[in-house]
Amino acid sequence: MTRRLIAHLDMDAFYASVELLRYPDLKGQPVVIGGGRRHQPELLPDGTRRYAILRHYAGRGVITTATYAARAFGVNSGMGLMKAAALAPDAVLLPIDFDEYRRYSRLFKAAVAEVVGTDPPVIEDRGVDEIYIDLSAQPGVEVDRGEAVARAIKARVLERTGLSCSIGVTPNKLLSKLASELDKPDGLTLLGHDDIPARIWPLPARRINGIGPKSAARLEALGIRSIGELAAADPAWLVTQFGAHYGRWLHEAAHGRDERAVVTHSEPVSLSRETTFDRDLHPRTDRAVLSGIFTRLCEQVADDLQRKGYVGRTIGLKLRYEDFRTVTRDLTLPQATADAAEIRRAAGLCLKRTPLDRRLRLLGVRVGKLERLADAPPRIHEPLAPYTASLFEH
Repeated sequence: MTRRLIAHLDMDAFYASVELLRYPDLKGQPVVIGGGRRHQPELLPDGTRRYAILRHYAGRGVITTATYAARAFGVNSGMGLMKAAALAPDAVLLPIDFDEYRRYSRLFKAAVAEVVGTDPPVIEDRGVDEIYIDLSAQPGVEVDRGEAVARAIKARVLERTGLSCSIGVTPNKLLSKLASELDKPDGLTLLGHDDIPARIWPLPARRINGIGPKSAARLEALGIRSIGELAAADPAWLVTQFGAHYGRWLHEAAHGRDERAVVTHSEPVSLSRETTFDRDLHPRTDRAVLSGIFTRLCEQVADDLQRKGYVGRTIGLKLRYEDFRTVTRDLTLPQATADAAEIRRAAGLCLKRTPLDRRLRLLGVRVGKLERLADAPPRIHEPLAPYTASLFEH
């Protein structure tokens, strides 16, 4: 029986690295991605560019990613830009360009498929910047533990995109996810079960994918900080503390055991778009601004559906108020759709059932109950019941 060998590939500071291809003069500098359109670099008459600087930022945006030079200042993904400005005030701030990141995502995944070669390649897509690859059937992996094919993948990704990636190769997905982080950037880490005590157990327990902030805090309160300390804990005690399912899983994960297969295809449950505003917006005084954002989110979700080949029947609305209270509303249509106008109309009906007496900090639109466009029944064009204009309309 062939021994399982799974690779986890993670692109290095992906969004920031894509931006550095566009702005090579920023290479080696602290750069943060998370700005809006107003932070677009300005091209000067002499051919140089003027960049937005983090110290001048005002708003509630968060960092999508940052270069390694910026991370040296303690700046990390998910951090508020105002907090990051206090840590790295001279860091360059660039706007987010998801279309370009998705383009490079397709390029690097196609490059990996070229090297893996099997038809179809056993690759699990985990998002825009990471994938799992089952290397078990690749020639020569029993001899070099997958090093040659992993190096070939790294070289092909660099050739096709100009970007570096880090790869962990181990017997399973859990260990490979951990391994790919050990030697970033541009790393290649091969681990077997014998390497777990030296390489994995010293890591913080929260590094295990599946141990979130709340579980990590609870473990720490119980005196468990490292993966090794978790591995040494009595399994029965873990079950007592965390319940039968999660307690047993914690014990297995700490010992590097994971039997999950690389899943080559899974259908999404829903697609959504949302945005957090730079300042709180009121449905009455900021009606025109909110109306434009609302319509644009519906158009973006519709574009995502059409590009991915899906239609959906349930249209959802998400609002977060200034006090952080969040409300959602859903409406199920008689027929699935990917049409922006229909999504906008249904979301507007959801909006009419939502309190609009306070300022908003976030707005989102979701389409659920998805089905493949090719599998959807023929459409009967029956317009939705008319409704009066929402408070977001002029």
